[in-house]
Amino acid sequence: MAEPIISVSGLRGIVGETLTPEVAARYVAAFASTGPTGTMLVGRDSRPSGEMLAQVVHAALRAVGHSTIDLGICPTPTVGLLVRRHRASGAIQITASHNPPPYNGLKLFSNDGRVIPAGPGQKVLQQYRSGKISWARHDRIGSTAACDDVYTAHLDAVLATVDVERIRGRAFAVLLDANHGAGGPLGRRLLEALGCRVTILGETPDGQFEHRAEPTAENLAGVLTAVPGCGAQIGFCQDPDADRLAVIDAAGRYLGEEYTVAIIADHVLRERRGPVVTNCSTSRMTEEIARRHDQPFFRSAVGEANVVDVMLTKDAIFGGEGNGGPIDPRVGMVRDSFVGMAQLLDAMAARGLSIRQLADELACYAMVKTTIELAPELVGRGLDALEKHFDKARSDRLDGLRLDWADRWLLVRPSNTEPIVRAVAEAPNEQDARQLCDEAAGVLAEIA
Repeated sequence: MAEPIISVSGLRGIVGETLTPEVAARYVAAFASTGPTGTMLVGRDSRPSGEMLAQVVHAALRAVGHSTIDLGICPTPTVGLLVRRHRASGAIQITASHNPPPYNGLKLFSNDGRVIPAGPGQKVLQQYRSGKISWARHDRIGSTAACDDVYTAHLDAVLATVDVERIRGRAFAVLLDANHGAGGPLGRRLLEALGCRVTILGETPDGQFEHRAEPTAENLAGVLTAVPGCGAQIGFCQDPDADRLAVIDAAGRYLGEEYTVAIIADHVLRERRGPVVTNCSTSRMTEEIARRHDQPFFRSAVGEANVVDVMLTKDAIFGGEGNGGPIDPRVGMVRDSFVGMAQLLDAMAARGLSIRQLADELACYAMVKTTIELAPELVGRGLDALEKHFDKARSDRLDGLRLDWADRWLLVRPSNTEPIVRAVAEAPNEQDARQLCDEAAGVLAEIA
């Protein structure tokens, strides 16, 4: 049987194929054996397979001696915050993020409420592959308790970061597309607390997605028309575990996920001073905003755990990933769509501008993403060839190879699971961005 896809902070796979109860139990036991003792939290997004997997996760944790607290269906950023509130030894969120319904996964949280970084993640993987499990004796098996209030702590933390009365004074009309993911219930509470007139699509968290799970323009065609149809001034679109946020303007035009972090960064830096961090595949809009405010900007390798590592090292006041994942340390070191909604509404209220006007203030770039076939053993030679070919660019090997020019950049990274590299380019227009990807593909074809 093929192995599930494993990253530094978790795994995902097709339920019943690469992700089975046995795989889940072994992986959870490996996580539990490499971390501190104590109670662990278990949450899940709304996928129907999550209930079965939750039973497996609770049983495996109890069987190795950990007691558990059942959070039920809840957003991923809520899990991170509750780890700290309960002083838990860690947590497992059962989610496949934006993957299709056949998938599910396990996301691991450390005792400080963040997804585990690469070092601990590697220990979990080694333990998992060793196949060694130390099951608890009958008198050391853990117990399970339910969490009686999942949402309030997260709601209060988000509200504390914005001017609630300023937002309430605008009485914004807002559409939230929760798409039957985990974000609907807390999304309603947050938006109503901010005095919004709220329309929610797919509020019930039952996993019966009405469109494909990733909040891209292509997948949100029906939502694009719904925003002006209900008179909303802004549309918010979450992924199933509610850690990512895409934005639609009042006319039904898709702003997308890259603008989420960029607009919030500008708003945050207008009110506070400090470093900002994004990963190396995020739009340069955020970097330019930091420079405009004369504040430090840093890049990390791709991945939430890597962004958080740099944020902690640099004492950043804000960070995130261009997939619509803002990170506000005042709430938690986890990508958070609720932070995104509150901060964007606060930006609109503070400056008296629409979301489209806020977006139009930013530099306009086009981003193109492609894949290029390349055997793993040729990746090193391929990156060297690209660096030589694009010899006028500033090169960086932080994560694969990133090449920067004055107004554009190209990132080429190897896949961990397929014989391909992923190429991402950003330029002032789509033609120029695509040209960078095509040129990179031509260079790599010569060595394949």
